[in-house]
Amino acid sequence: MDVNQPKQEHLLALKVMRLTKPTLFTNIPVTCEERDLPGNLFNQLMKDDPSTVKGAETLMLGEMLTLPQNFGNIFLGETFSSYISVHNDSNQVVKDILVKADLQTSSQRLNLSASSAAVAELKPDCCIDDVIHHEVKEIGTHILVCAVSYTTQTGEKMYFRKFFKFQVLKPLDVKTKFYNAETDEVFLEAQIQNITTSPMFMEKVSLEPSMMYNVAELNTVNTAGESESTFGSRTYLQPMDTRQYLYCLKPKQEFAEKAGVIKGVTVIGKLDIVWKTNLGERGRLQTSQLQRMAPGYGDVRLSLETIPDTVNLEEPFDITCKVTNCSERTMDLVLEMCNTNSIHWCGVSGRQLGKLHPSSSLHLALTLLSSVQGLQSVSGLRLTDTFLKRTYEYDDIAQVCVVSSEVKQS
Repeated sequence: MDVNQPKQEHLLALKVMRLTKPTLFTNIPVTCEERDLPGNLFNQLMKDDPSTVKGAETLMLGEMLTLPQNFGNIFLGETFSSYISVHNDSNQVVKDILVKADLQTSSQRLNLSASSAAVAELKPDCCIDDVIHHEVKEIGTHILVCAVSYTTQTGEKMYFRKFFKFQVLKPLDVKTKFYNAETDEVFLEAQIQNITTSPMFMEKVSLEPSMMYNVAELNTVNTAGESESTFGSRTYLQPMDTRQYLYCLKPKQEFAEKAGVIKGVTVIGKLDIVWKTNLGERGRLQTSQLQRMAPGYGDVRLSLETIPDTVNLEEPFDITCKVTNCSERTMDLVLEMCNTNSIHWCGVSGRQLGKLHPSSSLHLALTLLSSVQGLQSVSGLRLTDTFLKRTYEYDDIAQVCVVSSEVKQS
């Protein structure tokens, strides 16, 4: 006859609690006008309520703290902290107690225990306490595995473990856009949206550039000699609100001189975002390396270095162009200047520029005038490589505002 053996109860009890900061207690104000049936009853009850702020009873403000009532949400970039306690519920002395805490993610298993050494003995009504911390770097399901092993007075080795599953959520939605300037400058727009249910204090949003670029932040304005954030002195981001940050990246001199280096996919850098939530709890996120596709300039790139904003009608003005050999071969270039309906070039067309080696550049000082008022496009430049008999056309390379001399003088 089979007899079911009763399951042996463990001598030790394991308790695991997440450590989070309390929240400010808020009450829902209930009020009415004095001519209503309750009269001044509701107002008096709110004034007598110890959880309300005196003089601001109807503003849902509170001075009391509420302890966490549940596990709460854990967001990517925050620090997960937990308190682990092993208590001896028996009247026996337990020996060789080993407490181990592992965090299982979708990609790895991490040991969070502060010490791997076993405790020699644990007397009745005594406990072993430990606090673990982990900066959450993955979203999705996480499982905290707490295992306890010990030896009883009779020498029997005992072992048990508990599992605590929780979800790590995404706190921010980050979108990036790149804008290429006429020069080698690159403008990065970062759109950051708070997708949590509570406001955030944005402590820092910076761009760490790659080795090829220097970065300038365009998120401050100079007021009375001091830099102020364009978002004001209180940089709070409310739930579902979006904020845009702008950065200007300029290639370092050693890379800017080598036209063949900045081609194809280039690494720009990564965003470093630091924020604070309820009662100063800090979170931090770093994006992966941001990449952009460098614009293709073909074999020869012609860029504008200097040009006036406004010029007089039918009066010559000067511009400076930069010609760069982006190919891997030497070129022998000839410059041709073709007039348009509004733009007329001054000088000799068909000028020999000489040989231009790969990744080399030369500067051209050119003179032209406009016969038509308004916003005119500078067009009509042609570069011919005599080695391959190939011609490169450059139109609409810039725009200039043409006004009559009387308008400009006034």
